[in-house]
Amino acid sequence: MDSFSFSPGKLQTQDVRFLSEQISCITVDHACWEKVSAAEQYVTKIVEQNQKVYGINTGFGLLANTSISHTDLATLQKRILLSHAAGVGELLPDAIVQLILLFKINSLARGYSGVRRIIIEMLIQFYNQGIYPCIPSKGSVGASGDLAPLAHLCLPLIGEGTARFNGEIISATEALHLIDAAPLELAPKEGLALINGTQVSTAIAFYHLLQAQTLLSASIVIGALSVDAAAGCDTAFHAQIHAIRGQEGQIQVAKILYDYLADSEIRASHKDCDRVQDPYCLRCQPQVIGASLDNFKHVENILIRETNAVTDNPLIFTDIDSIFSGGNFHAEPVAQAADLLAIALSEIGAIAERRIALLMDPHFNTQLPAFLIENPGLNSGFMIGHVTAAALASANKSLSHPASVDSIPTSANQEDHVSMATHAAYRLKDIVENVQGILAVELLAACQGIDFRKPLKTSPKLEEVKALVRNEVPFFNEDRLFANDLQKAKSLVDKIGKNNLSLLFTV
Repeated sequence: MDSFSFSPGKLQTQDVRFLSEQISCITVDHACWEKVSAAEQYVTKIVEQNQKVYGINTGFGLLANTSISHTDLATLQKRILLSHAAGVGELLPDAIVQLILLFKINSLARGYSGVRRIIIEMLIQFYNQGIYPCIPSKGSVGASGDLAPLAHLCLPLIGEGTARFNGEIISATEALHLIDAAPLELAPKEGLALINGTQVSTAIAFYHLLQAQTLLSASIVIGALSVDAAAGCDTAFHAQIHAIRGQEGQIQVAKILYDYLADSEIRASHKDCDRVQDPYCLRCQPQVIGASLDNFKHVENILIRETNAVTDNPLIFTDIDSIFSGGNFHAEPVAQAADLLAIALSEIGAIAERRIALLMDPHFNTQLPAFLIENPGLNSGFMIGHVTAAALASANKSLSHPASVDSIPTSANQEDHVSMATHAAYRLKDIVENVQGILAVELLAACQGIDFRKPLKTSPKLEEVKALVRNEVPFFNEDRLFANDLQKAKSLVDKIGKNNLSLLFTV
């Protein structure tokens, strides 16, 4: 198996993408262990000197002023994992748990958390052996860290909880046996360091950002197909228009659209037609998708910062001989980033649904049959395919309502403002699935419309895309079971998006 080595705090987006797509062993730069050891020794000194420090020898939350006796310190750290493992709902998929492990290792290995090296090494072993602790998806408000899900992540370290291995749920005992380890007795602060942090919300958001980037990339290519299917105009994509506005994403999207439509026979056939302007869903693609592209890049910057951040509490600064309590566990940056991603992604689906509607409409497309099918009436064609797209686009309107504007006090009002970041990130799953479905309908509709314009061809680049589709999904001569073709089209959307990802993002 390939090995991927990284310096804690130095992961890049392309690293996260690579590790989410490849099965690799990870190692951390050995230079990190000196700082990890120094922070551990600092905690030991606090305990030996009987200093009162939150999370080391006190209770948690509102119980922070409750002192814990020296003989109960190990019990305190074990019990915080057990009591805080209170999640509910379906389990997070292995692909997301893998990222959570990676992000937790990355944070702890920076040497500000006071945990022992063995803690980090065992988490690395879980990652490398493909042992993914079972984490319920619900139960975090995204402040004081992702407490419940991170507690579930770390239960197997102490011989509790369950994990997935090769798709099967196993006990913590079996998981530890696979890495030839015994259950740990946690040292002071270790339990708190393990459950404090934003790694769950960050991993969920990052996972869906990578999927969303693929969909945005695909949407530009599919949008170009729709322009030709509708006998639209490429004039609106001229570089000069976008240069004088200066919006970077808009400029990028316009260039890609213009390049994809170059040398289209369909476009050449109506150069002198009497249509003055196309509807917004065709003409304003650079403005809409470009805005989403800019926001995707902003979200990526926020999430990669958070991936490399130290977000537990309190934090140990051995270079200045200090330990500080703060609030890095508050996941507001992740919550707002996930909200912005939800809005930007939903808009990609919204404008795609409008293009599908346009292709269905015989009043606009006088050269295309109603609902893109011969013998409309006997055949319904893409009528209900559009209804599905409309349903998905409409659902996204509710799903993209900002989660970060909500807050609910917890811990007897000690934790009185929370981010709701984990919910903000997790609902992206539905939006991603919905947009993929909308683009799948548009892909089939656009190819159908272009086929109706034969013997004229679209551009050479778009002909290649259409051929990719026709290898999987034939032309609709008459009504047939639509769902089967739609399922194939969803996979094609991902393939098209990945083929063009490097035009927009670092891969």
